[in-house]
Amino acid sequence: MKFIHAADVHLDSPLRGLERYEGAPVGELRGATRRACENLVELALVESVDFVLLAGDLYDGDWRDYNTGLFFTHQMARLQEAAIPVLMIAGNHDAASQLTRVLRPPENVLVFSTRAPETRILEPLGVAVHGQGFPTRAVTEDLALTYPAADPDLFNIGLLHTSLDGRPGHESYAPSNLAGLRARGYDYWALGHVHQREVVAQAPWVVFPGNLQGRHARETGPKGCTLVRVEDGQVTDLEHRALDVVRWSVCTVDLTAVTTLDAVYDRVEPALRAVLPAAEGRLSAVRIRLTGACGVHGRLHAEREQVVNDCRALAGSVGAGDLWIEQVLIDTRGTASVPAGDDALGSLLRAIEGLDLDPPRLADLAAEVADLGIKLPLHLRSGAEGFDPAATPYLQDCLEDVKALLLDRLLGQHRDPDGDRRPAK
Repeated sequence: MKFIHAADVHLDSPLRGLERYEGAPVGELRGATRRACENLVELALVESVDFVLLAGDLYDGDWRDYNTGLFFTHQMARLQEAAIPVLMIAGNHDAASQLTRVLRPPENVLVFSTRAPETRILEPLGVAVHGQGFPTRAVTEDLALTYPAADPDLFNIGLLHTSLDGRPGHESYAPSNLAGLRARGYDYWALGHVHQREVVAQAPWVVFPGNLQGRHARETGPKGCTLVRVEDGQVTDLEHRALDVVRWSVCTVDLTAVTTLDAVYDRVEPALRAVLPAAEGRLSAVRIRLTGACGVHGRLHAEREQVVNDCRALAGSVGAGDLWIEQVLIDTRGTASVPAGDDALGSLLRAIEGLDLDPPRLADLAAEVADLGIKLPLHLRSGAEGFDPAATPYLQDCLEDVKALLLDRLLGQHRDPDGDRRPAK
C-alpha cells in the first residue's frame, strides 16, 4: 500500500511583499502554489497511490473568487478518474468560519467534520482514517484528546492540523503532545500546520510533511509531500518528494575588509552561483544578506537603491532568468572612524555617528508613524512579510540609512567613473 501525506498547500496564496521591478517573475511566483498542486496530483497518478491525505490549510483563507475552488475540483477530478480517494481536514487558514464560498467537491474527496472527530474506513485497504477539521481559525483546545481509539483490525491514521507542543514561527493552534498522540494507538499521524518538514517520532510515525511550496524567504529549501509505503500493517518507508516550482534561499555574503563596491560584487557573484544547484532546475528566489565589518558600510546604506539594482543585474547575468533577487539586506558594520577634529564639522560628524534610538526615542518615533501604518492597505500590513513602519527593526534600519547618507555627504566624497572614491572639489 502507498499513500501521499501533504499539508499546507495554501492554494492561491497571494505571496505578499513581492517587489515588482523590471524582469521580476511576478506571474510565475503567483502561480507557484497551483503548479505545486498540479505536481502533487501528477505524483499521485505516476506512483498509483491508494489514497491522498491533506492535513489542513489547502486554502489560504477566503477565496477572492470561485476560480480557486474550480481549480482544486478540476485537479481532484483527475484523481477521481484514477479511483484515488482524497481525505482532507480544514486547518486554521481554511477553517469553516473562514470560507464564505464553497463548491461541491468530486465524490472521491472526503472532507472530515469540523464539529467532532469522525472515522472514514477504506475497506479494501484495511485502513481507518480519523480526523477533525477546524471550525474556527483559532482552535486552542487539543483536538486529538477526543479522537477515537484505534481499531485493532485496521491500519489507523490520525489526520490532524496542530502546532503539537510548539514550533517557532507558528501559532499555537490545536496544541497537542507526543504522549497524547501515542495514547490513541494509531500507526501513523499525518500532521499539518508546521511548514518545515519533520519526522517527530517513529513509534508510531508522527510526521509534518512541510508545506507544498515555499512562499517567502523564511521557507527555504525543498518543499513537497511525504510518500509512505506500508507492508503487512507496518510503515516500511517514508520518502520526501519535492514538488515546489520556486526554491527559496537566503544567501549570506561576508564583506569583511571589503573597501570598494566592485569588491562587493566580486563576492556576491560566486555566492549567487552556488545557490543555483540547490534549486535543482527550479526558479531560485534569493534573499541576499550582506554582513561583516567593511570599509563600504556607509556607502552601502547611502547608495542602497544602486546596490540593490546592481545585485539584481548581476543575478540576471548569473542565472539567465533562473535567479530572482527578492530582497537585499544590509547588515554590515563600519570600520572607518570619523575625523577627530574639534571644529564644527568634526563635532557634527561625531554627533551623527553617535545617533541612536533609545527606548523613549523609539516609542516617540513609532507613535509618529503609527497613523501611516494604519492607512496602508491590509494586504501590505498582514501576512508573514507584512510591513509595519512603526516596527523597531525597520526604524533602526532607516536610522542607519540616514546616518550613512549624512556622513557620506558631509565627508564630501563621491565616486569617480571607475568606481573609486575621492574627495569632492
